[in-house]
Amino acid sequence: MYSSFQLLKKYISYWFHASNGKGHGVHSPFVFDFITSVLHGQQQHPDIKKIESLRKSLRKNDEKIEVVDFGAGSTTNAHSQRCISQIARTALKSPKYAQLLYRMAAHYQCKNVVELGTSLGLTTSYLALSGAEKVVSFEGSPSISALAQQHFDSLNINNIDIIEGNVDLTLPNYLESSPQIDLAFIDANHRAEPTIAYFNHLLKHAHEQTIFVFDDIHWSSDMETAWRQIQSHEKVTMTIDLFFFGIVLIKKDFKEPQHFRIRF
Repeated sequence: MYSSFQLLKKYISYWFHASNGKGHGVHSPFVFDFITSVLHGQQQHPDIKKIESLRKSLRKNDEKIEVVDFGAGSTTNAHSQRCISQIARTALKSPKYAQLLYRMAAHYQCKNVVELGTSLGLTTSYLALSGAEKVVSFEGSPSISALAQQHFDSLNINNIDIIEGNVDLTLPNYLESSPQIDLAFIDANHRAEPTIAYFNHLLKHAHEQTIFVFDDIHWSSDMETAWRQIQSHEKVTMTIDLFFFGIVLIKKDFKEPQHFRIRF
């Protein structure tokens, strides 16, 4: 994991080299529409206010729960006690990025959505409100999974299934009988090897309109390695680097691979 100072330097470099995020000079019709309709879109669901009210209460909740962590920075099956407020402050996607995922899923009418990394379920809830028929979310920690389900119930969201356990094992099992995936949000084990493995598993169940969104692509040198390898995959025809998110497309009507960095 990069230090805060290293990450800041990388972000400054990204900001100066990225497109301005307004669509000027972008020759790809898809990317122009993405910028104007999704990045800067105004589409919102009325129940988003309920999710943000829940976020505020979670940031004040000092109850401790046992967390099982399979991700980067942990030992295998590591157990620890963490405050819910700490998880809410450090592990949840900000409203800006959660709303981006909502707009993306809504604009492209994604019906079957997969999320790797449920956490407290707020981003999952955003995805579920987008019009998706089903959001299948994978979470390694039983206590966090149970808490997320409580949140879905309190928000009266009924189109989410949580699959509990180590995603390295549960994802391949699920995909054996899953439908094609329209959108996949990968926010699980922040290491190169598992991230690439998740992509390869999901790719087998993708179609030409499938959208892959990778979280924290510049979080560490390992994640940057994963991002570069995914960009160079033979089936990848377009990527969009938003610094904190990396978006991947496999549309065959893009004749040559195109890679964009866009300010957001």
